[in-house]
Amino acid sequence: MTAVIERKSAESDREAEKGRVALKGFFRITDEWGCTTEERSRLLGGPSRTTLYNYAKLKPIKLSRDTMERISYILGIYKALQLLYPTHERANRRIRLKTSDIPFCGKSAMEFMTQGSMMNLMLTRQYFDAKRGW
Repeated sequence: MTAVIERKSAESDREAEKGRVALKGFFRITDEWGCTTEERSRLLGGPSRTTLYNYAKLKPIKLSRDTMERISYILGIYKALQLLYPTHERANRRIRLKTSDIPFCGKSAMEFMTQGSMMNLMLTRQYFDAKRGW
């Protein structure tokens, strides 16, 4: 019985540490992108300001599957941009440039992603992956 409890505790600790690391990456990227609190909230699916503030403390926390998936898309978008553009600054600036390309249709990638839907994050990731030949 004790071994089962210890195993569950260790698994819970690993999940909480994964959440902390994911949030650390999320906040680093959204800092580079110059995101507002509102944009960060929308990228994560709309948590309250209090929840976002608690996330920013970067304490170990088990995140929902939805939140982890959203962060995964953002990490992938960031990586694709860094590979596509010759400088860090250009890569980060690209997220705010308006484009007529599908799926953005006159919006910037940031405007498109912050409409709240997980689908928008997925489509943005697919777009930048396709641009770099993946």
